[in-house]
Amino acid sequence: MAQHFDKEEFNWRMRRLIDAMQDNNLDAMLLFAQESMYWLTGYDTFGFCFFQSLVVKSDGTMALLTRSADMRQARHTSIIENISVWTDRANADPTMELKNLLDDMDLLGCKIGVEYDTHGLTGSNCKKLDNQLQSFGDLQDASGLISGLRLIKSPAEIDYIRTAASLADDALSAALLLIKPGGSEADILAAMQGAVFAGGGDYPANEYIIGSGNDALLCRYKAGRRILDDNDQLTLEWAGTYAHYHAAMMRTVIIGKPTERHLELYDVCRDALEEIEKVLRPGHNFGDVFATHARVMEERGLTRHRLNACGYSLGARFTPSWMEREMFYSGNEQLIKADMSLFVHMIIADSESNTAMTLGHTYLTTEDKPAALSAHNLDLIVR
Repeated sequence: MAQHFDKEEFNWRMRRLIDAMQDNNLDAMLLFAQESMYWLTGYDTFGFCFFQSLVVKSDGTMALLTRSADMRQARHTSIIENISVWTDRANADPTMELKNLLDDMDLLGCKIGVEYDTHGLTGSNCKKLDNQLQSFGDLQDASGLISGLRLIKSPAEIDYIRTAASLADDALSAALLLIKPGGSEADILAAMQGAVFAGGGDYPANEYIIGSGNDALLCRYKAGRRILDDNDQLTLEWAGTYAHYHAAMMRTVIIGKPTERHLELYDVCRDALEEIEKVLRPGHNFGDVFATHARVMEERGLTRHRLNACGYSLGARFTPSWMEREMFYSGNEQLIKADMSLFVHMIIADSESNTAMTLGHTYLTTEDKPAALSAHNLDLIVR
């Protein structure tokens, strides 16, 4: 299936974008974020590592400028009809061809929103873009416009997110069969990703995080594998992924007998997550979620062992990260509304005792209390 949504869904998204552009007095948008193009048109590629841009006018007219390698990809996966190709050659400057395309679309002198805050626009290309268009039109940073629209998920998106959450459960179930003394991180990782693929899912937008022993305190992927000891700790962060929609989970699993510190830190993680569920609902904002997390950690003397963020919005994302733009950190005034897909994680890394503890899963917000999307409970896992 080349497109994952019907034309009516795409039309609804375009209407929302046009309304937002009119509210911001924008005549056009230059989209560089691959997830924005995917959300608006279905265009599915990793070709955003090269220069490409989707031009969207306030009347709904669209035109894509991309490379020849992605022309068929765009025709096959998206609803885009007007596709132009810039040619790979020595000293090529695709921003000049973009300017010519904008001129052909009668956008000279217009107010144009640009998605600057994205991995789809490198610093080098951004300098070329600004240089080419500085006298062409009035460029505005509109990085958060579509990402803001994407926070509220449609019924069709929620269906995909629920499927992704089920695949995340499958991945944990597959891992638990292999987590034991003498177990291999390599086998565990292969089983988790294999379970997602076997269920019809996709590669995630970033690598799964796996680390045991001292590496359990890390919260980024790194190269290298380890064999589990008789008494060990294993931190996992992963996501089920379906049609690029993600549902993340996080656990620290104890092998053998948990230490008193493990039990203490687990209790704090569980308490903090349960307190957050009370504010993860309309009437609160993202900053309230972090403040709740920080308060519980401070009350238990763990401020120096916690992170400065405790989760983020999830949806359809592309490499290098499955995180959406809005995060739970201090002072974030983004309002929580129904039909948001939000990953909340508790991460405690006590380097003094080399003790790790994490706990987290994805919620769907409602008009009342949030709904956890995982079928797995939050109990401490001991193998």
